[in-house]
Amino acid sequence: MQMYRAIFTIAAIFTVGIISAAAQNSNEITSAPVYVPDTTHQNDPLPDGVLVFDATSKSVDAVEGDNFAHFTFSLTNVTPNIVTILNVHASCQCTVAELPPVPWQLPPGTNGQIKATVDLAGKTGTVFKTIDITTDKGKKQLLLRINLTPAPVIEMTAEQKAAGIAASKLDRQAVFKGDCASCHVKKVEGKFGQELFKSTCAICHEATNRATMVPDLANLKLPTNVEFWRTWITYGKPGSLMPSFAKSQGGPLDDVQIVSLAQFLNAIHPSQAPPAGN
Repeated sequence: MQMYRAIFTIAAIFTVGIISAAAQNSNEITSAPVYVPDTTHQNDPLPDGVLVFDATSKSVDAVEGDNFAHFTFSLTNVTPNIVTILNVHASCQCTVAELPPVPWQLPPGTNGQIKATVDLAGKTGTVFKTIDITTDKGKKQLLLRINLTPAPVIEMTAEQKAAGIAASKLDRQAVFKGDCASCHVKKVEGKFGQELFKSTCAICHEATNRATMVPDLANLKLPTNVEFWRTWITYGKPGSLMPSFAKSQGGPLDDVQIVSLAQFLNAIHPSQAPPAGN
């Protein structure tokens, strides 16, 4: 009798094991399949008729002194299969692409957007940037163009000029404070040479109705050179309206900006007088 009970117990355990294994196999069979993209063609050119973009080249207009340029590209998967965007790379660090986390799967017939932001600090003229998109079906490049126009020189009213002159007579550094800071401080970041002169100096020195106490830099009747311009920009001119532009003197410019500005002025306004002693 005990022998029959032992045989029955072993049979029961064996049966439970078979049922458990079958249940596990059943779970494995019914699990949702995981889509794994085929990356063998990721370095090939993306064929036509896979992703349709609203445009592969876009252009925006901006003004020198603007901080950023923004782009948006729309794309649609027109194939009957999933298209996977594996990665996106911009041509330089000043360009940032925004999109869903990669790998980004686009089921058939679905669409999405890739946005891009370009940092315009220190840039002038026409600027070109690119964004390279790598998918499991091939690569595609998007072209970004920014048309930068010079910022207009702000013309002050007679009342504004009078108020500015009165404030500067009391404190040469007044141009870096209050409302004046919008022209003489906020527009200097990331600018050098010609661009820095246009954004910071031209408002006074190249104004249509330049104040009589503001000198014409093209017709100075004394010897000039790079060191002359550097000293004048750094420390200003006591007894005049010319402030000290160096950060060490309470101004907005660093040493590199001052040197670039001095070199630019020396190039466009060569000395109009013979050196002292000649």
